[in-house]
Amino acid sequence: MPIPKRDEVFGQGALTFLNGRRSVPAKQLESPAPDDAALARMLAAAVRVPDHGKRVPWRFVRIAGDARGALGEALVARALERDPDAAQAVLEKDRNRFHAPLAIAVVARLGHDDKIPEAERFASACCVCFALLMAAQAEGFGAQWLTGWPAYDDAILRLLGLGPDERIAGFIHIGTPKLEAPERDRPDPRALLTDWRPS
Repeated sequence: MPIPKRDEVFGQGALTFLNGRRSVPAKQLESPAPDDAALARMLAAAVRVPDHGKRVPWRFVRIAGDARGALGEALVARALERDPDAAQAVLEKDRNRFHAPLAIAVVARLGHDDKIPEAERFASACCVCFALLMAAQAEGFGAQWLTGWPAYDDAILRLLGLGPDERIAGFIHIGTPKLEAPERDRPDPRALLTDWRPS
């Protein structure tokens, strides 16, 4: 497929769409979630990311339906193992971490590779997270990219079926927004840009 011409891209409002990206807090996401067809379109868009060496260093785990509550209870049990004196408010937060009607765990598949550094492969998985956020918004849903302690806890990773060479790049929470996400201050990219010049 040929690369679209500059005017065609702008005509599609691509930059306007990118500049309108906003995260909707997971606790503000409710049903309906994307159906199977919409999710398939979203995932198809999400995998079109830079992938040095064509390693496909990521996969997806869907957390939906009753699995959300079961995972929440597992998080509470694990939180109490980690801290038997955990406050009730902390436990309730863990119980409701997967409040949104759908969460997709983006799993980075790492391990030894003679050619492609692990950091590049993990970066590719992070690109998938961002692309999935954009795809959700394109389908009319709200989404938020979260991690939190469950993304780094070995017991929870095993519970989710991750292998020893896998890591969570992000939990992408998806649903219908209860309210429009407000805009927030953004950094001025001009203040972040420098020019390199040879000395």
